[in-house]
This record gives sequence, structure tokens and C-alpha cells, in this order.
Amino acid sequence: MTEAIESTRRWSRRLTVGASALIVAIVALLVMSFLPTGYVLEQPGPVFNTLGEVKNADDEDVPLIAVDDAETYDTSGSLSLTTVQVVGNREHPLSWTELALAWFRPSQAILPIDSVFPEGETSEQRDQANAVMMEDSQSKASAAALIALGYDVPADISVVSLVDDSPAEGILSEGDRILAAEGETITDVTQLRDIIGAQNGDPVSLTIERDGETSDVEVTPQKATLDGEDSWAIGVSLMSGYDLPIDISIQLNNVGGPSAGMMFALGIVDTLTPGEMTGGAAIAGTGTIEADGTVGPIGGIRQKLYGARDAGNDYFLAPASNCDEVVGHVPDGLQVISTSTLEESIAAVEAIAQGEAENLPTCAAS
Repeated sequence: MTEAIESTRRWSRRLTVGASALIVAIVALLVMSFLPTGYVLEQPGPVFNTLGEVKNADDEDVPLIAVDDAETYDTSGSLSLTTVQVVGNREHPLSWTELALAWFRPSQAILPIDSVFPEGETSEQRDQANAVMMEDSQSKASAAALIALGYDVPADISVVSLVDDSPAEGILSEGDRILAAEGETITDVTQLRDIIGAQNGDPVSLTIERDGETSDVEVTPQKATLDGEDSWAIGVSLMSGYDLPIDISIQLNNVGGPSAGMMFALGIVDTLTPGEMTGGAAIAGTGTIEADGTVGPIGGIRQKLYGARDAGNDYFLAPASNCDEVVGHVPDGLQVISTSTLEESIAAVEAIAQGEAENLPTCAAS
């Protein structure tokens, strides 16, 4: 009888210890689930039809693309730009609970916080940089569209800001226009970057205009990381301005970055040409644009695919340089079309309108 009592007591103690350990583990798990992580989350953001209307800063409905001094034409269907939302930042990073839930959602991506918010950069600074890139993409899109329509569009490359302790500090100033590099007339920012890179660290000769006066200066580039790759840079932010023969305005609040450029350009082309280019189809897409019509890669394309599908689009124009990220991640009900230039994008939209989408290039495994 005594042995039975002792055995019962031992089991009771074990159960008490086990229950206590379980409670401690649960409490620790709950506490940890609300602790911050070193990650942020990317998910599909709003989708905007470049042929439609948006709310302006005064909460009024206005055309996303407006043309004041040229004939415009009726459009149909949609040419929608896609966006990505970032959840979390350095001030408010993801919790472990949010991180765990994201693993089960194919439309979301988990990224190290440093890849989105570099050390020393605040959310406000990031928003300002994205606003500059958005303004630049609108300018390039307008130029690319008008050039594609046969207009002559002179370029104007200017300095927006200088990085602290940059190689250009004391040599270049905000507002300087860069006319030429190494004797070559500059028509876009990519061309300038290529010339700087070709110097391989040697000084680069620039012809600039400041306060109406032209002069030649030299800047010695330094190694820098641009779009995740090491390159030579002079430490300035540049903006491409263009002398547009037609007054085009693009209104889109609270959206930043350069990735809407191609869709802006398509919307402008459709607005300025007779006929309904889409044939009534719902088409979305993404991609940067240069004035010469080159379509470049963007970030968050998988999230944009889901955002496009969920917004009711049947087709998606994707930069060919993003195809490796597209393969195997296309949501059901969406046809992806690969494109490298604005000319290819226009041809793709016209083929969709004519019911010939099945013959268009898509992203294939490499």
C-alpha cells in the first residue's frame, strides 16, 4: 500500500513538472512569436489601369494619363501597372508569427531587412528615393512613347542629389546638367553609367552646364553596389528630363520606384493612336523603361503576377530579364508574355487584341 502511494506521488510530481515545462514552453513560444525578426515581407500591392482614373491628392477622380495639346482617342480594356507592398521596416520589423504565416502563401516573399532597407537609410529616405525614381520613370515613359510614335525628343540629364562623401562632391552640384561624358553626347542615364564603368576607375571627363554656363570637369569613380552588383559610380542621383513636343501628365499618388515605366509608355501610346489597342482585353505588366524603348528588370515580379491575376487580368507583360524568376511561379489563369522593348510590348498588345496571343513569346526554363 505504501509503495502504491509513493508511485502515485512520483507520477504526480512528474506530471506537475511536465505540465510546468509545457506551460513555460508555450509562454516562451508566445513571447517569441511577437519578438521582431530581421526580415520584411513583400506582397501584392494595388493595381492601376493606366487607361483609367485614379484619386489625386485632393481625393478627386482624374485620368492617370492626361494629354492637353494633342488629339487623343478612345480606349478600351486595361493596361494595368502592378505594385508590391512591403510589410515591416527597421522601425517595425516582422514578428515571428507573421514570418511563419508567410511561408504558406505563394504570393508573399520573405526578404532580409537589409536588402530592402540598407543600414543607415530611414523609411523616409527610401520613400524620397522611390519618389525620384517614379518621376524619372514617368519622364522616360513619355519620351519612349513619343519616340515610338515618331516624334523627336531631345534629352536632358541633370543631377538630383549627391551622396555624402561621394567622388563628385565639390565638383558637381544639384541642378547641373550633364551634356557629355568622354566627349560623347549623353542621351540617357544608362549610357552615362556605361561610360563611367568603361573607365574602370580612371577619371571620367564630363561636360556640364551650370547656371547657363558650360564647363568641363573630371570625376574619379569609386566602387559602389548598384542593384545588387558592384560597379563604378560617381555618387550622384540623376534624373532624365526630356523636351517633350506634347504636354503629357501622369498622376499617381503614393506609388514609387521605376517599375511602372513600360506600362505608362503603353498607356500613352494607346491614348495617342487611333483604335483601341487592347481590343478590350485586360492586360497587366511591369518593367522599367528607357527613352530608347529598352524594357528592364524589376523586383517583386512573383508578387506582381498574383496581384495582376487577382485584379482580373488575363495577360501579363514581363521583362525578359526577369524570366528566371517567373518560370514555375505563374498563377493559374494568367498568361505571361516576355518582352525586351516597348516595340515588342506594343506588338504583343496588338496580337492579344487580334486573338493571336498563343503565338507570343513566354518565359521558359533556361
